[in-house]
Amino acid sequence: MANPIFEVGDKAPEWSLESDDNGLISSADLKGKKYILYFYPKDDTPGCTKQACDFRDQLQGIQESGYTVIGISPDSLESHEAFREKFDLTFSLVSDTDHSVAKAFGVWRSKINYGKTYVGLVRSTFFVDETGTFEQIHDNVRATGHVARLVKKFIK
Repeated sequence: MANPIFEVGDKAPEWSLESDDNGLISSADLKGKKYILYFYPKDDTPGCTKQACDFRDQLQGIQESGYTVIGISPDSLESHEAFREKFDLTFSLVSDTDHSVAKAFGVWRSKINYGKTYVGLVRSTFFVDETGTFEQIHDNVRATGHVARLVKKFIK
């Protein structure tokens, strides 16, 4: 399923959130830099842990390609700090407790799990270039193997 709001080439929404390690981080701070913003549902769950550890393990190559990685979920800063420490995560995690940024990116929406419909965060990854434009959008992804596929296809 494609992202319901954005396409590659669109301008990314402006955002600003508290980080577990760097204070406030915003799209304005990242202007002139490339970054990967990945949305995940919950700290310290099997899929989210796998994805975060995969980003950690691939971080050197991602950074050598000029990208900064930022993880974003609805969890609190305290939860992020514990998650980072437990798994030695080496990139920023930002807290979107009111879902405002997830909504702006179109990833806070209806989901179906075991036949039940509810509203929640859809695991998605956005590559944003130096001008704040979407280079890649990966919507509703599976955690396992996602980072490896990104690195193989998009990271030089």
